[in-house]
Amino acid sequence: MATDIRTSELKAPIDAAEYLFRRLHELGVRGVHGVPGDYNLVALDYIQKTGLDWVGNCNELNAGYAADGYARVKGISAIVTTFGVGELSAINALAGAYSEYVPVVHIVGTPSTLSQKGGMLLHHTLGNGDFNVFANMSREISCASVKLEDPQEIPTLIDHALKECWIQSRPVYIALPTDMVQKKVEGDKLKTPINLSVPKNDPEREDYVVDVVLKYLHAAKSPVILVDACAIRHRVLEEVHELVVKSNLPTFVAPMGKGAVDETLQNYYGVYAGDGSNPGVRERVESSDLVLTIGAIKSDFNTAGFTYRISQLSTIDFHSKHISVRFSEYPGVGMKGVLRKVIDQMGKLNIDPGPSTGRNAIASNEQDMSKNQTITQAWFWPRVGQWLKNDDIVITETGTANFGIWETRFPKGVTALSQVLWGSIGYSVGACQGAALAAKETGNRRTILFVGDGSFQLTCQEVSTMIRQGLKPIIFLICNEGYTIERYIHGMDASYNDIQPWNSKDLLAVFGADRKESKTFQVKTKKELHDLFNDKEFSVAPYIQFVELYVPKEDAPVALKLTAEASARTNAKQ
Repeated sequence: MATDIRTSELKAPIDAAEYLFRRLHELGVRGVHGVPGDYNLVALDYIQKTGLDWVGNCNELNAGYAADGYARVKGISAIVTTFGVGELSAINALAGAYSEYVPVVHIVGTPSTLSQKGGMLLHHTLGNGDFNVFANMSREISCASVKLEDPQEIPTLIDHALKECWIQSRPVYIALPTDMVQKKVEGDKLKTPINLSVPKNDPEREDYVVDVVLKYLHAAKSPVILVDACAIRHRVLEEVHELVVKSNLPTFVAPMGKGAVDETLQNYYGVYAGDGSNPGVRERVESSDLVLTIGAIKSDFNTAGFTYRISQLSTIDFHSKHISVRFSEYPGVGMKGVLRKVIDQMGKLNIDPGPSTGRNAIASNEQDMSKNQTITQAWFWPRVGQWLKNDDIVITETGTANFGIWETRFPKGVTALSQVLWGSIGYSVGACQGAALAAKETGNRRTILFVGDGSFQLTCQEVSTMIRQGLKPIIFLICNEGYTIERYIHGMDASYNDIQPWNSKDLLAVFGADRKESKTFQVKTKKELHDLFNDKEFSVAPYIQFVELYVPKEDAPVALKLTAEASARTNAKQ
């Protein structure tokens, strides 16, 4: 049975909840997402006193999405929910964070240890005395799961969970019972920061792998670099940038790796996604005799329906915990150390130039901007690229936006957020709130959301939180009468892919936005949008702005059409 520690035996007594929140502050968290509930209320009292701010979301699912978006910009995040009903509402968002390697600390206020041991028939339970069932669910989508039940162990368990969250870049689950919140624990440990360094590779194994990589790299006649999401998640972007610049090799990104490479570099050539790629990009990558993939996630939507045509015989894969060279795998050798030595030792390489690709060039048949020219996907996304600024944060929803952004060439320093692998409809609205909050904390970068009208209806309440927190995102609502991506997979004219049209731009007023501190727009033609992009006040983003953007119901980016066809074929396989 857990026993309290006599305060006199502690060097620096501190309440358990305060210890937890001070550690989060140490890691860079400032805004804590979540929803209050009776099992977490006392713990919430410690947030402000530890230098943190309570965000307060409209529901736990949105809070989970917001924590995901915050972590992708800030490096790590925290969400607080209540036992059972609250944590299960958030579990979809946290599964997405686990799927896409996003470090989120999930703190769950639970009934007291005495109530749990006594099997009491409490609210928010299944009524069967089992208090472990919800934690067991979350264990499957957490890289560490701890229950703070013994004051002697609490600091060690907290530090372990936070370290694993950072290093593995995945969610962790921390159960905080109501009777442990104010228990005294050893605060002396706070004098020593948590060691967040990635374990180093064995030097001999690392050197051997480096030699193997360099052998194939020097022998290659037309090598290329392909960067993906885990280069971002496992924090090797500095090494990636040096490799791209020093080698001068033609460089591409996968859809989930969008934003991982400086797209203003002359040797950056665009997005490779199999059949969903620009033809020149596809031919260049697939004709290469050596592809260096960094942090690859070869999922269906990330490969345009598994249409990669790259032989493993001509591939070297760099991952956080192993390196694969052709068909040989080297477990326990992480990419960070290997990339550093490859950069330092590679010398001169054979370079075969990349393809000719337009930088946000609009096709000649799309350039007509006469008064009644309808906005098309083919025109819109390159035009967005012309409007974006350095260091913008761009969030795209699963659907036309996720695929359309492939055709947008980013300025320097742009951060891209999307959920290509998990693909939960409505994710982007919550993620926008979290990203905009992180942007506010780190210098007020512009935060720009592109979301479809169907997806928006799932999580629109989070616009209310944006207003409450004084955030200044620019929200583009793509109005195309429902679920376009699903229409292309199955049911183009089916009623289940339709939605009830909303007067969405009126929601800013409904959610209480000050008319002097917000603005709404409705654009239906290329000329109207062109003029809006040229509006200096709009582009400065002085307050929250909402743009209803109308495009034809059946219009979609080419990459979406190709990926949807492949998805439909996969679904139909017997």
